[in-house]
Amino acid sequence: MVLVVIRTAIIFVVLLVIMRLMGKRQIGEMQPFELVITLLIAELACIPMSDASIPLLYGIISVVTIYVLHEIVTLLDLKVKPLKSLISGKPSLVINKNGIDDYQLKRNNLDVSDLIESLRSAGYFSLDTIDYALYESNGTFSALPKENYEELQTSLPLVIVDNGKYDRKNLELTGLGQEFFDGLLAREGVKSVKKVLVLTADGAGKIYLQIKRRKFKVLHVEYPAHREW
Repeated sequence: MVLVVIRTAIIFVVLLVIMRLMGKRQIGEMQPFELVITLLIAELACIPMSDASIPLLYGIISVVTIYVLHEIVTLLDLKVKPLKSLISGKPSLVINKNGIDDYQLKRNNLDVSDLIESLRSAGYFSLDTIDYALYESNGTFSALPKENYEELQTSLPLVIVDNGKYDRKNLELTGLGQEFFDGLLAREGVKSVKKVLVLTADGAGKIYLQIKRRKFKVLHVEYPAHREW
């Protein structure tokens, strides 16, 4: 028992030193290769702590080797520009002046719902309040709102159509029914809901509509029976 405690304490000190040497970004917002290295270090550290038959030196050497590899990859990432995007990836611009870039979303295995969730987490609730938005290579989300964005989000928008499909739960929340939105799409010349990338509706009658591979539109409509939410 005492031997296990001592071995664990030694590994803890070694890991603490290595993580401090790797720098602050390793502890905070990690690049993909840094996450892989961190997971490897955690796995390698567990082996000599749990199995007293394995020489402690083996675990320490493995952890130090991973640290050396980390420094080599970091150096390549900083000094060789063509390798930077290969090693760390590059930011993906998912919203621009035309609206949502569906191609960039798919490249990152995301959909419109994921994007809207990221926007809400950043404090933005309406898609039309954003000029540009991107996912950084480490996965963090950044957005540049319009100058008067607070005036544009006066009511909570609900996602009615997401990538060509109606959201039945949100349709029920609006109390409007699919027929209302089918009629709206028909008036805009959209023959099939499958052509719609996203359609949101807020309680004040503002509709955000983007057809796939086309620029978005913002419509203002009056709901039946002056319905609001």
